[in-house]
Amino acid sequence: MDDAPLARRASSDADNLIETPFVSDLAVQADGEDLGVTTLVEEPPREFLGEAEPETAEEAAEPFSSLVPAIIGGALVMQTLNATVINNALPTMARALHENPVNLNTAVTVYLLASAVCLPISGWAADKFGAKRMFLLAIVAYALSCAACGVAQNLTELLIARLCEGAAGALLGPVGRLVLLRSTPKHNLVRAMSVLTMPALLGPVLGPPIGGFIVTYGSWRWIFFFNIPIAILGLFLVNRFIQDVKEEAAAPLDWPGLVLTGVGMAGLVYGFENLGRGALPPTLVAGMMTIGALCLALYVWHARRTPNAILDLGLLRNRTFTASVVGGAFMRMGMGASPFLLALLLQIAFGLSALQAGLMTFASAAAALVMKTAAPPILRRFGFKTVLSVNAVIVALTFMGYALFTPATPHWMIYAILLAGGFFRSLQFTSLNGLAFADVDRAQMSRASTMSTMGQQLSQTMGVALAATLLHLSLAHSKAHHLTAALITPTFLAIGGVALISALFFVTLPKGAGEGLHGAPQGGRVRAA
Repeated sequence: MDDAPLARRASSDADNLIETPFVSDLAVQADGEDLGVTTLVEEPPREFLGEAEPETAEEAAEPFSSLVPAIIGGALVMQTLNATVINNALPTMARALHENPVNLNTAVTVYLLASAVCLPISGWAADKFGAKRMFLLAIVAYALSCAACGVAQNLTELLIARLCEGAAGALLGPVGRLVLLRSTPKHNLVRAMSVLTMPALLGPVLGPPIGGFIVTYGSWRWIFFFNIPIAILGLFLVNRFIQDVKEEAAAPLDWPGLVLTGVGMAGLVYGFENLGRGALPPTLVAGMMTIGALCLALYVWHARRTPNAILDLGLLRNRTFTASVVGGAFMRMGMGASPFLLALLLQIAFGLSALQAGLMTFASAAAALVMKTAAPPILRRFGFKTVLSVNAVIVALTFMGYALFTPATPHWMIYAILLAGGFFRSLQFTSLNGLAFADVDRAQMSRASTMSTMGQQLSQTMGVALAATLLHLSLAHSKAHHLTAALITPTFLAIGGVALISALFFVTLPKGAGEGLHGAPQGGRVRAA
């Protein structure tokens, strides 16, 4: 959940107060909160950063105000609410749009893919056109996209609207953080970021029951319309209370690399997603995947010849970074798939209402809040290698444990398993995102954060696509016309098996991997002022 321009400008705008990106996505990401969507808001990890001393007497005398971070955080709550309710609403949306519920996975994947592709544009656009102006534009674009989702009459219209929503969301989070960085005295930055992330922390907890209530007793369209008054209030407050911040000269953007990676990822994801569905001719599916693979191969050639390539493939020579991004991708595939599968299992197979399902799945988010205080001492006590290796097995087993759910399973037992799963999955994400930057030089930090973020989005997209593909194949093999628990639960076993692969990347790490994140700064690596 980090973006390159933000990490680079955080270092310059705050006078090197923060020389790490905000690598902790334990605030709101789909990291154990069973969301399935990365919302691009994160909190500076206090265990990695220190409070800066004020530079001048005027700064020291200036009282801290929570107004600006609260306004920005309130605007970003649109993303967190949207991320937490969409999976829970999919079965109801499928009935209203007369679609197979499995096909509605594309409403999630198209959003994630658009966010991943458009993410690098956010910093460039903020520098080019002004951070406050782009933040206001992102709020308007996100609200209009939500309105378009709410009035969609068929799946095609919904997907177009979700595509626009994902692109707007890729601007909303990073540019909002940049506005805060440029308008907050550096000695107040950590406190300001804490205020900023508070709405995001509440979103995963409140979203499922609120969204479930809206879908059960109202219309699914209101889960999108709900964001419009928030956007209107946000526009007024941002325009009234947030000052214009100094613009910087826009750094050149690697447009060819952006096009190649975007077309490449889209071709592979949607080609893979249509395997076994019969919705598209096999030759077209093969063509999409071929074009996607060819574009990514061309990008490898392009990146070797471009100094400022959008993705620095040389970072993959860094063992800890590769373990986090590549190894973590197998884990994130499971995290992307599980909320989608749980919504289908609880509502379609078990017959629960959206509200009942939401009151169950929010347990994972509540457990993630508890994890926030438990993760730092756990990592200090056992180290990144041990925590990631052992916890990968635990998380994989929790995914497989969902396969044991039946309509007769006591609700308290489902709650307990979801609580445990939420805790351990969020611990895994916190560890993964800290490890990613443990051995990255300061000069490479911004490029590493871009690659890490796009990897997170892509892996979650592939996870949802994999789950939907497996369900389609199960339906075709069984010749069934409707989803049942017997068709859905084996998919959890497959997802758990994929997540288990990630442990292979962690057990081979050196024993002291990531230890510098808890101790004194080391050389030119990650360090705090």
